[in-house]
Amino acid sequence: MPLATAKVIDSGHPYRTRIIVRRPASPDDFSGTVLMEWQTGPAGHDNDAFWLAEHDHYIRHGYAWVGVSALRSGIHTAVTGLKAWSPSRYGTLDVTQGDMIRDDALSYDIFSQAAQAVRSPVGVDPMGGLDVQRIFAIGAGGRLVIYHNSIHPLAGVFHAFLVGFAGGQLRTDLDVKVFNLLSETSIAGGQVALQPDSEHFRRWEVAGTATHDFYLQQELAPLEVRDLGSSPPPACDRQPFSRIPLYFVGNAATEQLVRWVEDNIQPPSAPEIEVVSGVIARDSFGNALGGIRLSQHAVPTATNTGVNSGPPFCSLFGSYQPFDAATLAELYPNHGTYISQVTHTAHDNLKSGFIVLEDKIATVQEAAQSDIGKR
Repeated sequence: MPLATAKVIDSGHPYRTRIIVRRPASPDDFSGTVLMEWQTGPAGHDNDAFWLAEHDHYIRHGYAWVGVSALRSGIHTAVTGLKAWSPSRYGTLDVTQGDMIRDDALSYDIFSQAAQAVRSPVGVDPMGGLDVQRIFAIGAGGRLVIYHNSIHPLAGVFHAFLVGFAGGQLRTDLDVKVFNLLSETSIAGGQVALQPDSEHFRRWEVAGTATHDFYLQQELAPLEVRDLGSSPPPACDRQPFSRIPLYFVGNAATEQLVRWVEDNIQPPSAPEIEVVSGVIARDSFGNALGGIRLSQHAVPTATNTGVNSGPPFCSLFGSYQPFDAATLAELYPNHGTYISQVTHTAHDNLKSGFIVLEDKIATVQEAAQSDIGKR
């Protein structure tokens, strides 16, 4: 049952995996919070999705990030999995008990034990002596939902959860804070359980965003070229990769979650993306209505959506179609008008708690450096 606490069936299953630790070099720079990411591997290799999108924020604010390779796909996939990619370094990894367990049944214990190794190290200390005060489980995908619902009541090793883009209902009867961050892709797919906010649960939906957007792709593509030899552009039905920076809201969600856990200050609720008869409502440009509306969406220079189609993964990329010169001239008769609208919206989002100060400043600077409204 998806909303039931799990039961231990048996034990004694050996495994060998890896964790990646990125932490401040100095204890003085450490915030006390570890963000432990359940790495996903839909393309046959581990993907540090949250780190790739939000690493600047993590570094600025002194977070430690730990990536856990818990899934068979990221380790055992031919050619791209860790074992094949670097046999000398990773050849002994095994999360299948010698190919006996192929359904990732061990992944939940692996994730719990990685957190336990950070909380109470025995032998090697992954945190190098840093004073860990709290560990948040973060990640994209349904397995973290299952972990929260069924494993957390048994293991109890995490202080909070930040779940991205995942379907499935999250339990609200557990005494642990949960943040659910949803892209427009998540809403358009209709595969997520849109449950109301509660004392322990918050859901934010961000209009115009894609689960795998332009900014994530900019970080990921060079790594794929380095590690896999190529990163071919996808041949989607529409120009891929929404330019609405979902990670801005992810940065704010992280900060809100820390305040929630540390000081019991509840995060603000956010408006939902408007859906009519199962279809996202859109304006005359095709941009979604409702939801958290970043300046890049509320003061548009393009049609950005969370939907696309075509070869595998195109459905995650969203789409981008810039406005032509005539449309831009009609919307923004001069550069000052554009900057003013962007600044006003960014200020409102900062005041509402949906972005952090650094990202407001970056938004206004980007607008000021653009040619929008210039003649």
